[in-house]
Amino acid sequence: MLPVSPDLSSTIARRARRLWRQYGVLWLGAVAVGLVAVFYARLIDWGYDAFLHARQQHAWLPLIVTPAVAAASVWLTRTFFRGAEGSGIPQVIATLHAKPGESGARLLTLPILAGKIAVSFLAILGGFTIGREGPTVQVGAALMFNMRRFYPRTNVHIERKLILAGAAAGLSAAFNTPLAGIVFAIEELTRSFEARASGVVITTIIIAGVIALGLNGNYTYFGTIVIGAHFPDLLAVAVVLTAVVTGVAGGVFSWLLLNTTRWIPAPLQKLHRERPIAFATLCGFVIAVIGVASGGTTFGSGYSEARRLLDGHEQLSMAYPFLKMASLVGSYLPGIPGGIFAPSLSIGAGFGNLLHMVFGSMHLQMLIALAMVGYLAAVTQSPITSFVIVMEMIDGHALVISLMATALIASRVAHLFTPPLYETLSLRYRAQPQSASETPSQPLRATAVPDMPEPLRHNEPESPQANEAPKG
Repeated sequence: MLPVSPDLSSTIARRARRLWRQYGVLWLGAVAVGLVAVFYARLIDWGYDAFLHARQQHAWLPLIVTPAVAAASVWLTRTFFRGAEGSGIPQVIATLHAKPGESGARLLTLPILAGKIAVSFLAILGGFTIGREGPTVQVGAALMFNMRRFYPRTNVHIERKLILAGAAAGLSAAFNTPLAGIVFAIEELTRSFEARASGVVITTIIIAGVIALGLNGNYTYFGTIVIGAHFPDLLAVAVVLTAVVTGVAGGVFSWLLLNTTRWIPAPLQKLHRERPIAFATLCGFVIAVIGVASGGTTFGSGYSEARRLLDGHEQLSMAYPFLKMASLVGSYLPGIPGGIFAPSLSIGAGFGNLLHMVFGSMHLQMLIALAMVGYLAAVTQSPITSFVIVMEMIDGHALVISLMATALIASRVAHLFTPPLYETLSLRYRAQPQSASETPSQPLRATAVPDMPEPLRHNEPESPQANEAPKG
């Protein structure tokens, strides 16, 4: 056996360490993100099934359970998991725009990761209108950010790459849409097409998606819609009208979240400032009343309603999208961890069902797909991410041009009402004061709404465009 020279051994060791730093850490993190995303999805599904089972036994139960869960969720979040509230995407954006090491130490910690999963699970047990996809983005970013410990030395570039890869991998694994994860990293998280995701980051996104695919099987989020070879003559008209309707609806929804001091009565604002748990209890009761009045269709993320509507097994009332939107606003206001991706898709499906009254000759599935992408694009103002997500979720490659046009128009219509929702909400976390003694679990300044950025809560400008966040 030939002896191995010390120089050759040291060279191999150096190369192995370099390969580990360049690829190993990210790919190991991708596997972790995929596993946690699948666990989180199954936990949320189990929690909502438990809620549905309890509600079937006692139809009145949400009137008690939902307010109680709201109070407990807000107490837990404000006491132990500050930074876990809302969808989590604004926190990731704020971290990417600031110094990742400093912001990540507040917003992407392992306790916040655990709190995000635990409290959102509790909220879904109470029937709240929340999704798991947005929280999975923050969970993925937090997991990957903490992988920096495996580097002997870290810098801003490494930390930013880890956060970007983790967030996008989380979305990829949550929806089983790896292409959408890549586009999301570029369009929503960086707000710049000049910020290129490296091949390593893209591979990380794909690995997380493959892990989720291996555990969940080969599936599309909303199944597959079948569109014939011949498109209806009124398709162009349907695209424009659907985009305008969903653009206005999504713009109004974003406006309600970003301008709460303009429409929430002063006594309720005072209640939230002085007694946030009581305010959350009231929101929970409103959500329960809406849910009971709607026959239970507004509880949860809305995934099952949208899926059955696409499959032709569900008949929803014309009021469904409006009731679902009201329930989503009520779920978001108290600051409970939970996303708006899946509920927005469900609301969009409801608008597609509503527009079928106008375009009765068109396939209902086609209208639902257009309305889902329109409403999601209006809320996020990320049209390319929105149409890629919906296209992958329904295997709707035949509708690429129509989905793209709807997303672009709806996004521009929504921009007339408000600036991008997630980026504007991220201002709260960028502007948050730092001190040596501050920890994520300590209370912050009293606020009107937890997810409202400070400049908007106390000093709202006359024009919505004045609120627009600076581009990254």
